[in-house]
Amino acid sequence: MKGIIIAGTHSGCGKTTVTLGILAALKKKGLTVQSFKAGPDFIDAGLHKLITGRPSRNLDLWMCGIEYAAQCYKRNAADADMAVVEGVMGLYDGNMSTAYLASTLDLPVILVVDAYGMAESAGAVVKGFKEFRVQSSEFSNRKDREAQFPESELQTLNSKLSFAGVIFNRVASENHFNRLKGSVRDAPVLGYLPRDIDFEVPHRHLGLATAEENPLGDEAIQKLTDVVLKYIDVKELLKGARVMGQGSKEKTSYPIAPCPPDPAVRIAVARDRAFCFYYEDNLDLLRDAGAEIITFSPLSDSKIPDGVDALYIGGGYPELYAKELSANGMMLDSIKQFAAGDMPVYAECGGFMYLTNGIWSMEDGKSKLWEMAGIFPFDTQMKDRLSRLGYREIYLKEDCILGRKDSVIRGHEFHYSEIEDSSQQSIYSVRDGSGNLLPDEGYRIKNTIGSYVHTHFGSNREIAKIFIDYIKEHHGNHSACRTRQS
Repeated sequence: MKGIIIAGTHSGCGKTTVTLGILAALKKKGLTVQSFKAGPDFIDAGLHKLITGRPSRNLDLWMCGIEYAAQCYKRNAADADMAVVEGVMGLYDGNMSTAYLASTLDLPVILVVDAYGMAESAGAVVKGFKEFRVQSSEFSNRKDREAQFPESELQTLNSKLSFAGVIFNRVASENHFNRLKGSVRDAPVLGYLPRDIDFEVPHRHLGLATAEENPLGDEAIQKLTDVVLKYIDVKELLKGARVMGQGSKEKTSYPIAPCPPDPAVRIAVARDRAFCFYYEDNLDLLRDAGAEIITFSPLSDSKIPDGVDALYIGGGYPELYAKELSANGMMLDSIKQFAAGDMPVYAECGGFMYLTNGIWSMEDGKSKLWEMAGIFPFDTQMKDRLSRLGYREIYLKEDCILGRKDSVIRGHEFHYSEIEDSSQQSIYSVRDGSGNLLPDEGYRIKNTIGSYVHTHFGSNREIAKIFIDYIKEHHGNHSACRTRQS
């Protein structure tokens, strides 16, 4: 399969809009398209799926490493006609930049340039991005530079990075586009998106609205598709794509195995508008290890599925649905009883908030507590500003469902809430992406684990197996599980 990476000059230049439009245009041409998102972002990946009908995958070099990212790309794009990777931030931003991912996969870059307020100067911008070369001195963290960027890797990055074209965004007119195009000497200009296309994905405090909220109606998608097919040379774009290079950092095979006919355990995964932030690879790796995945909705279902051996409650927006979640008392009681029976429960970020006593948020200008499952003996409070954001490396201080004591797992953290008055002992030692020590995290009540950190199971290949083994060893006192075992 052939592929491209859509990169930008900076955050907010239009990468996501261009990516969604290209995905839609390729699909309309009858192609099977597999999308990917560079970095840890859940929301863009979910929007990709709205267009392609296939789960989008995160390719994150910091969390999962070079080999895993290359394997993830190859495995999931194998049955597609075309692979499209959406970059993160600006092309060269960050130690684990979009440029580094492009060189790792040996895929060409299409550069998105926001043309608002600019004409001939666009040529200098494109030339600068095309000729820029990364130097080892530019990496701010010595540990990361030595571990991840030996000089040979930098040489590979600089020599293998290639450009398949440029797409301009927010172009005022055909005359404006001609001035932009005429200034570019160093890469094919594939086209543009007009300034007045009136296409926008709704935003909120954590970014764009999620796919589960259906922010892109059929009419909006069709409009974007038509615009891309009219103003962007998709045929030329396809010519510029290429197969992932043989020199990519692929050494070990990680095949996805189908769920066995008699799975070792059954895991109920909360999945609805309130809980929708999951790395698809986490679920695949659990299936590989012998799990059957069953989804349920804390919003609309009255109880957890019968006969399951564990719960996995991911992140999302429980604060937006706090009233509905709190009103579903039967579901809350079902989860609380399940946890009280020593059954394994794993919750991240929004899922963690759901398992606390309650969520404080604003209602009619007043702070109100919405009662939740009450497994963890503290509340969470929504703030009016970002509380935590960034990569996280966690070190387990004891054995748990994620691994053995001293195991290292990587993930990220992004939330606007904080724990209120917690004296609960933590089980994670935490560092940020540069190795700086952060406050301890991760909390445990019986066999329930909750944390703000979104972990990626691809960061440590032992997680999924230990997760399954732990479930098998800790069936607790739940009657449904005893019935299944008998």
